[in-house]
Amino acid sequence: MDFNKLADLLYPDVDKDINYYFSKYPSRPLLKDGVVTRFAPSPTGYLHIGGLFQCVLHEMLVKEPSSVFFLRLEDTDQKREIENAGELLYVALGEFGIVPTEGYRGNSPERGIYGPYVQSKRLDIYKAFAKYLVSRGGAYPCFCSKLEDKEEIVAKREQEIEENNDTIDHDVCRNLSLEDVEENLNAGKPFALRLLSTGNPDKTFEIVDLIKGKREIRENGKDVVLIKSNGIPVYSFAHAVDDTLMGTTMIVRGEDWYQSVASHMEIFDKFGFNKIPYVHTPNICKLDDGKKRKLSKRKDPEANCMFFIKDGYPVTAVKEYLLNLLNSDFETWRKENPYLDYHEFPFKLEKIGSGNPMFDMQKLNDVSKEYIARLSASQVYSQLLNWAEKYDEDFAQKLKSDEKYSLDVLNIERETPKPRKDIFKWSMVRDYYNYMFENFENINLNFSDITNIDNELLYKILQTYVVLFESNLDKTDWFERVKKLGGNNNFCLDNKLYKQDPTKYNGNLAGLCNIIRYAFTGKTNTPDLFAICCVLGKDELYRRLDIIKSKINV
Repeated sequence: MDFNKLADLLYPDVDKDINYYFSKYPSRPLLKDGVVTRFAPSPTGYLHIGGLFQCVLHEMLVKEPSSVFFLRLEDTDQKREIENAGELLYVALGEFGIVPTEGYRGNSPERGIYGPYVQSKRLDIYKAFAKYLVSRGGAYPCFCSKLEDKEEIVAKREQEIEENNDTIDHDVCRNLSLEDVEENLNAGKPFALRLLSTGNPDKTFEIVDLIKGKREIRENGKDVVLIKSNGIPVYSFAHAVDDTLMGTTMIVRGEDWYQSVASHMEIFDKFGFNKIPYVHTPNICKLDDGKKRKLSKRKDPEANCMFFIKDGYPVTAVKEYLLNLLNSDFETWRKENPYLDYHEFPFKLEKIGSGNPMFDMQKLNDVSKEYIARLSASQVYSQLLNWAEKYDEDFAQKLKSDEKYSLDVLNIERETPKPRKDIFKWSMVRDYYNYMFENFENINLNFSDITNIDNELLYKILQTYVVLFESNLDKTDWFERVKKLGGNNNFCLDNKLYKQDPTKYNGNLAGLCNIIRYAFTGKTNTPDLFAICCVLGKDELYRRLDIIKSKINV
């Protein structure tokens, strides 16, 4: 077979050889520890949590100044492509603070000299490399009819391979002569391009995966499709060409691609390309009726990264949780370094487990609680306001209407040695502090749920509390006044004595504090009562006392 003639027959209009493209895309100037990685999603839907999982890994890999992290849009699966999905992916990455150094940028112009960074705009490049591969005897045209359904063809071939106990899948078109090829072309028949595999699946070879380590795998024996009959390349072909031309030094991709490594390695060999190390990341899974499965776009709302943005999870908290899944040492490091930026964590690829981690919402909530507890009031205000302006405009207006008051509220039991850890997402704040931001008249009060004392005594106690309260008191003096109030109204100040005969008293000291807390907040569980009253101020306490009086009819 004259492969050069075959290449000219198949690609007569290709006027540039591969050397043109190697000259156009020069080697990258990297320092010793510099790496070039890429995130290459398909525009077939939203940003999956598994994609963000990989992007957090990219963040940790490209710390060295000369390193590059670029975004490439792999839009060759046109049947599954969703309109504007590429732009939505780019926007979602931005929401999580993922900013590639170069590449595709949604509706904005691309950045970088290695583009286009959208595969459907690189078809001339693929044709040049396809022609080159054919000329080297590495690929051949397949004119097989599409009369049969594609899935039926695949199923039939897989059955034949299984029945024959064979792992070699060679298409019949590999035996076509030049005359046969020319006849088909003259008849106007479209062709797909297939790999002319020379692998022997009975033999093995060694690969090094930067997570899995050294592995022995079987050689490829399948004539896989490289370019479809519509001229669009499949992933395996485009990946080899693009990552070589773009200077990728480390290919981060999902575990699902591991089973295709042998065919991808053979494609690199057929081209004569240098091998690029793979990093196959584990899949994020969950338990469903006791069975482990991958997070599904159709079944699981948390599979969509924007779920966390809209629900108000802090971006850093989500990324730190994913770092926990990526590297088991991160949790210990974070406890030892609570205030360091997560980028300072000494990340190591070899610490990534090969097992598929389980996505645990409760664990995410715990990580997020810890993160929010570390923030200052001004940091909480900034992040909360940023979220509210997009997803709760009414609450945003309330936050902005009196910034000092909002900061005082958010600083209750914050910036202390033991800050409260009740909040794990911004969407919780409005309800959590509803008694601080909402109209107090709309807060439901049912005192029979917390005390048996009559309304007249209840009002007298609350009125006396407001009279005694002064925001310039320290907490110890305030508490002494509360104790005196309790003692004067038959509340037992000795809890051991109270337990001996609770019926003798109106309650104990904790019960009195709970009555006061409930009266002015509508809740029995809040941050520090004294701090709340200080932020509300005496005038507001009096206003609320009037509302309470009207509600209990005294």
